[in-house]
Amino acid sequence: MARTRSGKAHHGKHKDKAHQDAEQGATPRAAKGQPESVSARPPKSDPYAEREAQKYDNPLPSREFIIMHLEAAGEPLTRQQIAEQIGIFGEEAEEGLRRRLRAMERDGQLIFTRRGGYALVSKMDMVRGRVIGHPDGFGFLSPEDGSADLFLSGREMHSVLHGDRVVARVSGMDRRGRREGAIVEVLERANRFVVGRYVHDSGIGYVLPDNMRINQDILVPSEQTHGAEVGQFVVVELVEQPNRYRQPIGRVVEIIGEHMAPGMEIDIAIRAHSLPMEWPLLVEAECSDFGHHVPDEAKADRLDLRQMQLVTIDGEDTKDFDDAVYAEPSGDGWRLVVAIADVSHYVRPGTALDAEARNRGNSVYFPGRVIPMLPEILSNGLCSINPEVDRLCMVCDMRIDASGDIEEYRFHRAVMRSAARLTYGQVAKVLQERDAETRETLAPLVPMLEHLYDLFHALQKRRARRGAIDFDTTETRIVFGENKKIENVVEVTRNDAHRLIEECMLAANVATAMYLESGKIPTLYRVHPRPKEEKLANLREFLAELGLELAGGEKPLARNYSALLKKIKERPDFHLIQTVMLRSLSQATYTPENEGHFGLAYKAYAHFTSPIRRYPDLLVHRAINHLLDGKSPESFYCGTPEMVELGEHCSMTERRADDATRDAVDWLKCEFMLDHVGDRFEGTISSVTGFGLFIELDQIYVEGMVHVSSLHNDYYHFDPVKHRLLGERTSRMYRIGDRVEVKVVRVDLDERKIEFELYEEPLVVEAPSSDEHEQKKRKKRRRNKHRNKHKD
Repeated sequence: MARTRSGKAHHGKHKDKAHQDAEQGATPRAAKGQPESVSARPPKSDPYAEREAQKYDNPLPSREFIIMHLEAAGEPLTRQQIAEQIGIFGEEAEEGLRRRLRAMERDGQLIFTRRGGYALVSKMDMVRGRVIGHPDGFGFLSPEDGSADLFLSGREMHSVLHGDRVVARVSGMDRRGRREGAIVEVLERANRFVVGRYVHDSGIGYVLPDNMRINQDILVPSEQTHGAEVGQFVVVELVEQPNRYRQPIGRVVEIIGEHMAPGMEIDIAIRAHSLPMEWPLLVEAECSDFGHHVPDEAKADRLDLRQMQLVTIDGEDTKDFDDAVYAEPSGDGWRLVVAIADVSHYVRPGTALDAEARNRGNSVYFPGRVIPMLPEILSNGLCSINPEVDRLCMVCDMRIDASGDIEEYRFHRAVMRSAARLTYGQVAKVLQERDAETRETLAPLVPMLEHLYDLFHALQKRRARRGAIDFDTTETRIVFGENKKIENVVEVTRNDAHRLIEECMLAANVATAMYLESGKIPTLYRVHPRPKEEKLANLREFLAELGLELAGGEKPLARNYSALLKKIKERPDFHLIQTVMLRSLSQATYTPENEGHFGLAYKAYAHFTSPIRRYPDLLVHRAINHLLDGKSPESFYCGTPEMVELGEHCSMTERRADDATRDAVDWLKCEFMLDHVGDRFEGTISSVTGFGLFIELDQIYVEGMVHVSSLHNDYYHFDPVKHRLLGERTSRMYRIGDRVEVKVVRVDLDERKIEFELYEEPLVVEAPSSDEHEQKKRKKRRRNKHRNKHKD
């Protein structure tokens, strides 16, 4: 990669020439005539050779082995030097090494220097991560190592778009004390297609991206409009990505339609966030080989659980059933069996089906529509645990004592037959409401369900002793009427059946993490890091203002958060304090480094229970299979570097799904509120910022904003520590959790914004009378005289 003096990346002929020189044996100047500095002697043979031999007919040196040699050298090495050190000879082997080095460069593990060598990014004080765009033109780099974000100026953002994966260097600190970054190299472009509204102005056509984080308009040449009309939503393919001197250029490839067409909000969200939606032809071809029934040969050599009363418990509208449970008394505790659909039997590494599942990362659940990770023949067919049919499964068989602790666990490949498809409502009627009619209908299953309920209570008590954090939040569901128009937003009520299944799944996930950790096999853990120091400091400062304290010192535990939540439960400002506590926590991610799960208070945690809809769970199942076969961790098809990359990718696809569904829901709520402009609602302040208040309306759970400029009779100033707006003259205060009454004044579908005004009488402050004015002046003189006396 050739660079300017400022260290910025140029793409094109310069890069190709630099690589060509290196491939012809050019030696970095720093290496000429200098002795090698050795920090640690690398192993003579590749420790991961067995794994590479399983993956390739002509095995390549593993990435780990290459990294070991570069670390030992203590300086950048040319491809020729790396080949000599590792022992690569022959044209075919050297070509394989060249491709591997380029792949490691593409993934941000290596960087190609101006002197023709390959250097470790981790040794060059560079940061690898994803760009997060801001509507105002600047952005941030979210580092993959979890460190603090880098601020990217508008100038730096001109050559990238939201979601791009880059390598940057820390260029300094901005005036607010934030690390500032300069982009060195773009590793991966995230936006091949962009959705937005087509505009033609002053002879120039362009697309305004619907995703507000993409803050550059896409230029569209007149011959590339595809017949789009002004105002229509279109999909544009980027034919040229942005650079420092030019906006991105694209061509219209699809016209989605007009502004208010039913169902358009989901179509736009899918395209705006580049969600894979169409199945590649190779995937369809592979799926055509699957039948609709499990063949007998697939059931061979598996534990037969078809006589066990395993049941699925899900929502009324669930279509794919990937988990089943069973419990029975065992000694002074219980035996808990959690059976999960064996997706790994059907989705094998190296297949087109696996590549597409990895690309999608997870299923995406929109209101009334699902974009699945796996084709329907698997997600709703062979891998869905439907009642009264044979299904292949992976089983976690646990022994749990009376205190709710997992005493032992075993994993099996099994074949099962679900005894019943139950709903949360049915199970709640049996166990909570003790409904006689439902208990009679499900009579053969009631004893087993009672065992599950007893176990649930033990697990729940163990959760409380462990100190897991339970925030009091509201989950909602959108109800549609005719023509896909939103009819209402209702609260989803959780009952003990929901919590029972949750505790069973948590137990299986914990047993899985312990099993994989003891097997020392590369895998993905679900990690929730401790709160960052800065956020903790802000939380403690806020709590101190209220006379409260978070115990635990510099490293509080989840139980300290839980104890504080319990203490403030009856306070009128509970909502405010809980919100600030929630915002102090970090985001959970997937990583091969087990750092525990802070919120759930687990030392080790992995996702085992949903391989139909989460790719990390599928990777976990493959790791379990590898250990069950008695194979060595080193021979597993995915090494730690690949797991790091997969963890970053799956964390990204999870955030992408959340962003896409949030966009669609926001659009639907805005559309719903169009019919309520001018109406009056009660609500609660859910957030306070420098530019206004966010209010969540009662009963319909729609959020909108009261702009600070619409607040009456005072100048309001934002206090970020106390999370409030405070009137300069009147001392009128607005805080999170305060109850207010508002009027809907404006709805903007394009911006996904709803604007409110506070529905209240303006504050009237009467001027004091002349007598009162004189009295105040005399009091002020007496106070000043008193102060001066003490100063003397």
